[in-house]
Amino acid sequence: MRVLHTADFHAGRNLRGFDRTPEIHGALTEIAELARSERADVVLVSGDLFDTVNPSAEAEAAVFDFFLRLRDANIPAVAIAGNHDSAARLHSLAGLLGWVGVQLVAQPTANPLDMIRTVQTRGGETLTVGALPFLSERRLVKAADVLGGDVGAWRQKYREGMGFFLRRLAEGFRPGGVNMLMAHATMDGAVPSGSERTMQFDLLNAYTLSPLQLPATAQYVALGHVHKPQQNSEMPLAHYPGSVVQLDFGEGGEKKQVNLVEVEPGRPARVLPIPLASGRELRTVRVTLDNVDARLAALEGFPGLVKVVVRAPSGTALPGLKDRVLRRLPNTLAVELDAVQEDLALPERRREGLSLLDLYERFHQERRGELPGDLRDAFREADEAARGEEEGVVA
Repeated sequence: MRVLHTADFHAGRNLRGFDRTPEIHGALTEIAELARSERADVVLVSGDLFDTVNPSAEAEAAVFDFFLRLRDANIPAVAIAGNHDSAARLHSLAGLLGWVGVQLVAQPTANPLDMIRTVQTRGGETLTVGALPFLSERRLVKAADVLGGDVGAWRQKYREGMGFFLRRLAEGFRPGGVNMLMAHATMDGAVPSGSERTMQFDLLNAYTLSPLQLPATAQYVALGHVHKPQQNSEMPLAHYPGSVVQLDFGEGGEKKQVNLVEVEPGRPARVLPIPLASGRELRTVRVTLDNVDARLAALEGFPGLVKVVVRAPSGTALPGLKDRVLRRLPNTLAVELDAVQEDLALPERRREGLSLLDLYERFHQERRGELPGDLRDAFREADEAARGEEEGVVA
């Protein structure tokens, strides 16, 4: 059996005012063609079909066109909702999508066995998928628990709740067929893509799954949520395929892919990554005021999208810089200033040997003028009190 695994379309993504939906549509068209050319029996989509709970008509058209292309190739699909999707909205469409061969699980149910989906392939084989859509931490961890302030307890309660669903889904697996699990969640040890939105990744780590919780009877675990392609478990085999295009500048330079999973009943699966060619490359260019023109000239003709970060002393006025950049690189979406404190940039103004009061006085002088005597005295008293407390702790 050949199963194509993809995830994290984020149709409708807008980057600095630039609509990425046409690129995502192109990637989905490429994936549908890969499913046909690679003779996939089934396609699994592990959540985040859309970027927002109220996607644009263009975003919906891109996703639905993808499923119609699979229908035309006679390839069934199983999909789940992710944290960016509106579970209620997708649930209302599940019946219609069923008519084109898509089994969509948008909302967890009280009985986890209701989330089992079965596909009969053209070769007469049976694929059973335990399909677990994104389950909000708030639904598994009571507000009263969160207010209690015990982060370890929150994490444990989340894991216990998810473990319940995973165990019950595994009860729906069938001997003699291929059994897979699909989930939109964060695994322990998952490496974030560097995406600008995943800068909050450390916050999400309070709610993660351990690979030890994955049912051993699953021959493959099709994960979604993390945008960097990676393997997260060997037994059972678990993979994130990643997002289908470089969604923002944090993902610049990353190679995107889908996973082709070859598997047969009772035997380990084999994963073949297939690179994707769609989507514009994103690149962050760091320049100084001295080399702006030279660096930008080297990028003329670059077909992707650019963010330019200019390193300059703090307080430097840069009138007309954005227009100057855009004249050379019209595909620039952002021009940002990376302000450098002069006392760090210039050797004669380094901070070594200065007291905390000296540093504060210098800061106040640069930003607001002469430091008033009463404020200087108050700062000195606070500094001495703080140092006294530290000495007491050490003693």
